[in-house]
Formats: sequence, C-alpha cells, structure tokens
Amino acid sequence: MPTNDLNNPKIIRAWTFYDWANSAYSLIITSAIFPTYYSKLAPDPILFFGLHISRAAMASYAIAFSFLVIAFLSPILSSIADANGNKKSFMKFFCYLGVLACLAMFFFDKKWFSSETDFAWYGLICSIIASIGFCGSIVFYNAFLPEIATPEHHDHVSAKGFSMGYLGSVILMLLCFTFILLDENLHWNLGTLPARSAFLAVGVWWILFAQITFNALHETRHETSKLKSPLNKGYLELQKVLQSLSSLSELKKFLASFFFYNMGVQTVMYMAIYFASDELHMQTTELLSTVLIIQLVAIIGAMLFSKVSKVKGNKIALIILIVIWIGICIAAYFVRTANEFYVLAFCVGLVMGGIQSLSRSTYAKLLPQTNDTASYFSFYDVCEKIGIVMGTLSFGLVADLMNGMRNSTLALSVYFIIGLLLLFRLKFSFKTNIK
Repeated sequence: MPTNDLNNPKIIRAWTFYDWANSAYSLIITSAIFPTYYSKLAPDPILFFGLHISRAAMASYAIAFSFLVIAFLSPILSSIADANGNKKSFMKFFCYLGVLACLAMFFFDKKWFSSETDFAWYGLICSIIASIGFCGSIVFYNAFLPEIATPEHHDHVSAKGFSMGYLGSVILMLLCFTFILLDENLHWNLGTLPARSAFLAVGVWWILFAQITFNALHETRHETSKLKSPLNKGYLELQKVLQSLSSLSELKKFLASFFFYNMGVQTVMYMAIYFASDELHMQTTELLSTVLIIQLVAIIGAMLFSKVSKVKGNKIALIILIVIWIGICIAAYFVRTANEFYVLAFCVGLVMGGIQSLSRSTYAKLLPQTNDTASYFSFYDVCEKIGIVMGTLSFGLVADLMNGMRNSTLALSVYFIIGLLLLFRLKFSFKTNIK
C-alpha cells in the first residue's frame, strides 16, 4: 500500500465502512433476529444422523463447524494473498459468499419445505455459509490495519472500526425491528415476512456499503514468487510465519491469553439469545431489545476502553475487561428475570466492544515490520476461530449433558480466568509505541 495511505483519514474512514457493512450480519443474523426466529420455529430436538439433539446445542455445533472450516482455510488463503498481493480479492470473494447466503435466508420459511427437519437444516446450512463468508473476509480486512495506520494509531483506528460497525448495525436493526413491531401491533398478519425481509436487508446492506471499502483500499504488491503452485507458495509463507513466532515471545504470550479469553467472549456473543430464549423464556421483542442494548452500549465501551488503554496501557485495560467478563459469566448463572438479563446485557455491551477492539490493536502493535500482514493476521484469526469452535462445542455439550445452559456459563468463566493468568505474563503495557 502506498506510504501516503498511512494515517490517511479518507482511507481509514473507508476501511471502517467494512465494519459498518458486515456488522449488520453479525448483529441481525448471528445475534438477534435469526437466533430468535430459529429458536421459535425450529423443531426441538432436531434429528441429526439418528440422534436427537436440542436445537440450541445444534446451533452451537453449526457455529463451531463454520469456524472450524475457516480456521483450516485462512492460513493457506491469507499466505497466498500476501504472496500475490491480492488480499482485497480474497476479501471480496468471502464477502460476496456471505452476502449470497444471507439473501438465500429469505426462503427460510416452512412453506418451502416438506418437513420441519428440512426446514431447520436449510436455515443452519445458510447460517454456516454466511458465517464462513463473514469470517473469511474479516481475516483480510484486519490485515489491512497495519497498512493504513502506524502503531500509535492502532487503538484508535481499531476502536473506530468497531464503533462504526455497532452504529451501522443498530441503524439497520432498528429498521428491521420496526417492521416486525408494526406487523405485530397493527395486526398485518404478514407471518414470517418481516423476519425474512431482515435477512434480505442484511445481504443488500452488506454488499452496498462494502463497495466504499473496496474502492478505497489499495493492494501492496510484492515480488512474485518463482513457485508455480500457489498452494506451495501459501504453505511456505505459513512456514515463515511459524518460524518467526519462535523469536517473538511477547506475541506468543498474547496469543495464548487471547485464545482463552476470546473463547469466552465469542461464545457469549453467539449463545446469549439462545440462553435468554430457552432459560428465561423471553419474548421476541424482549430478545431484540436486549441485543439493541448490547450494541448501543458497545459503541461507548469501545471508545471508553480505547481511552483507558491510552492512559493505563493495553495490558491494564485488557485485565480490567477480563475481570468484568468473569463477573458476567458468574452472574448469568443466577439470572432469573428479563430485567436482570437487561442489566447483564448492559455490562456485556460495555466490555464487548472494548475487548474486541483492544485485542485487535494490541496484536497489530506486536507484529514485526513485515509485508506479510495477512499471514500474521491469519494466526490471530486461527486462534480466534479454534477458540470459538472449542467454546461453542463445550457450551453445547455442557448444556446437553446437564439439561440447561446455566452450567455452561460457569464453564465459560474458566476460560476467562485462564486468559487472565496468561495475560499477566505479558511484559509490555503499550501506553504509546512498541520500541
């Protein structure tokens, strides 16, 4: 990327618009309307190769599978992208894959299927493909951060991206929520159309606003490898990153901590609505209101902890965040009413934006001087995705074995505690720059 793109406000603004574009998927499909729709209409249990599995556990397993796929693919794809200088091409491919899956969700209606099992599986398969598209594009999106901003600006730029994502997703969510409420309160009797229209809107929103980012970002062209096979080229690039990690002790320490605490963060984000629906029996409007609370507070949280990191350093800010997350997991075990869950949702929102933003920027600061940013961010992504696989799988297994999700929340607190202990080993605080 040209050097005049570094800290260029226009480039940074355009980069953050991809957060604006794809976070509508993250909110509406992953966290709000799809889980609510699925929880209300999918059969319980769901038949899976002769086994009867609860719909909440089945959702957690579907999420785990999608992240397992992208965790396997991203190191190879990102290495090839760095070697060929075509991160943006890969980012576009996964973006459009996710968009198509969201558009296909418009047909997630029982009238199109001969059985409830087929209906449930269509929705799950669409959600898996959309998740692969979303996560795949994020690998390459994150890899552009060191190429558009210098280290001292990473915290602010990362927080700005997350804040844009929360704001954009809330705007579309409010429009979709309004349509659902009007249908309910004015008795339009549109059936599943308002919810399915939300899935359609996500796909359109995502592809339209992504063009702002695609038009502004410039590729960094590297010297072309002499290897004929791009797959071999990818594996060689991956091997180089693995070798370099052996000499980057602080980066390894951070990745170890990130692996565990992010396992808890992501699982809470993906399973919160299923918990509220099945354990607290909250209604559709209550569930969607909860998600809106989380998103709106997350905007404040991302910027607040960006300022905390500026004063106290990234390490202290992350420690504060993880301690709060531990408290949230323990408190979730005792929650019994919708009002109590609203308070918990406020706390989740406050720390959700902060920990995601600071994790990304801390990792970017720890990277060595290199052109292979996508390869390094693929490692970050693999840690995140395998953590999600383990977190969602364990959440579903504990819920299945112990007939409920309350014990699953306590299991998540263990991941945060391990992540906290590992974070104490980190020597740098990152108040300003890495030297």
